[in-house]
Amino acid sequence: MGKINHCILVKWNETVTEKEALLPGIRAIFDRTKALDGVYGVKYLTNVTDRPNRYDLMIVVTMEEDALPAYDKSEPHLTWKETYSGLIAAKAIFDCAESAWADR
Repeated sequence: MGKINHCILVKWNETVTEKEALLPGIRAIFDRTKALDGVYGVKYLTNVTDRPNRYDLMIVVTMEEDALPAYDKSEPHLTWKETYSGLIAAKAIFDCAESAWADR
């Protein structure tokens, strides 16, 4: 097994008017995943175009593929779901090989 990028795409619901204000709390939660065995880092990408058919945030957790089950059960992951699920209109999860992001 190798490294993967676990990508979480989030579209906030209409009650979220200050999207950027959520980012420090989200970072505080996901930065704790770096303490888990097999997790290497987290990136946060915010959308730069304000259109209704766009997602607002992408969180990318780089980890060993076999670390995914422990990540799923981890306190930070459960806190994320408990804290932010009520603010999410749509979410998509996409896992890809970390090497897929390399320039070719």
